[in-house]
Amino acid sequence: MNYAPLILGIESSCDETAAAVIRGRELLSDEIASSAATQAKFGGVVPELASRAHAEAVDEVVSRALAAAGVKKEQLSAVAVTYGAGLLGALLVGLSFAKGFAYGLNIPLIGVNHIRGHLAAAYLEDETLKPPFVTLLASGGHTAVIHTKSALEFEVLGGTLDDAAGEAFDKVARVLGLPYPGGPHLERLAREGNPVVPMPKMLKGQGGYDFSYSGLKTAVINYVHTKEQRGEEYSKADVACSFQHAALDILVQKTVEGAKERGVDTVTAGGGVIANGFLRESLQLACAKAGLKLVLPEKKHCTDNAAMIAAEGLVQYEAGNFSPLSLNAKASIPLSALHENK
Repeated sequence: MNYAPLILGIESSCDETAAAVIRGRELLSDEIASSAATQAKFGGVVPELASRAHAEAVDEVVSRALAAAGVKKEQLSAVAVTYGAGLLGALLVGLSFAKGFAYGLNIPLIGVNHIRGHLAAAYLEDETLKPPFVTLLASGGHTAVIHTKSALEFEVLGGTLDDAAGEAFDKVARVLGLPYPGGPHLERLAREGNPVVPMPKMLKGQGGYDFSYSGLKTAVINYVHTKEQRGEEYSKADVACSFQHAALDILVQKTVEGAKERGVDTVTAGGGVIANGFLRESLQLACAKAGLKLVLPEKKHCTDNAAMIAAEGLVQYEAGNFSPLSLNAKASIPLSALHENK
């Protein structure tokens, strides 16, 4: 019987304090405490409030994760924790706790790049999943099509030249008067509309895998403001639906093209935008039509969570890539740093 390491994952990059335990690729527990309701009162995340909420919740959330997994802390093989990217104060809470936890147990500390965590979420969905495959990354901070050559080697085929998909969703939602967080509310509104409002094609006629949300976002803002200034009626649901189609269709198209060009037979996805129902359905249809296998993480493992951090922690554990206790938090990590192991 092969030994399956027990990894504790801790995530605190934004407004959710999360902890999870995995045995190999088997998810044993997945706990979370969110301050989103508090942040919503301010129309977005207030870093200081988020940091305080993490400090108050992290010990309890980790204890709940261990109890739910039926695991004693002394049985753990390693502690994996997000060191970036995210809100610096929030990251420092989780990282500091993880350092103390690992040091006290004399087990390895594994610093995890948040983006690598999103890419690793698919491993929990399919225990047989192995690279190579092409991954669609779509989150609030990054949007890209990535060729995962091996568990530790990535090739960024292309990405957004300006706003990330999640960022564009939040900005358009705000223009339409929807509450924070905007993405889920915009998706619900879009179900009531039709894609009848003309929207610009992102980098129409351009080759490669890059795309841009700046023009699309501006087009929505101009359309809404013009209608309101003229006192003309318009359907917010139609605007939401039209924007959603324009914003997400291109992601599906580029991802399938990338898989075909790189000669892989599997597509995965990760990041908060992947929780969007329309995008998930579109990916399923496009991959089925192209004869590609699609591995989609559960919706709760697309948004920020500790299970994905533990999953990437397992990758690093098996590679023997451990982090020093001097590891510091980073507010931003470029996609070009995907190969860095902390």
